[in-house]
Amino acid sequence: MKASWRLFAGLAAFYFLVAVVYVVIGGEAVGITCILLSGGLAVLIAYYVWFTDKRLNNVLPQDNPLGEIADGAGELGFFSPHSWWPLPVAFSAIVAGMGLIIGWWLFAIGAGALIVSVLGLVMEYDKPGASAEH
Repeated sequence: MKASWRLFAGLAAFYFLVAVVYVVIGGEAVGITCILLSGGLAVLIAYYVWFTDKRLNNVLPQDNPLGEIADGAGELGFFSPHSWWPLPVAFSAIVAGMGLIIGWWLFAIGAGALIVSVLGLVMEYDKPGASAEH
């Protein structure tokens, strides 16, 4: 993870440097805003990865210069193979987005459905009696 947060910190510095150059050249306000927001996003990711690395206090296989490919083998986590929740999340996000165009009443319906479907996706395996190993 050490390489990851350094990569994103360097990317943030690059974006901020490009923003300064863009301002000096006489760029438009939208371009300056986009470049600055890209730099801010890179800062957020760099901070998160740095904070996680500091908190876990471990060396990942990709951080070890003498590491082998086999050092990274093993279980990476549980990924649901049969979840239907992404479909209602996507549909309700589309309805909420269309609500911004058509009317606030449709946005309210889409936002309500989005909240319910995101909660369903996040809490899918937290129901009483449900196990992660089906």
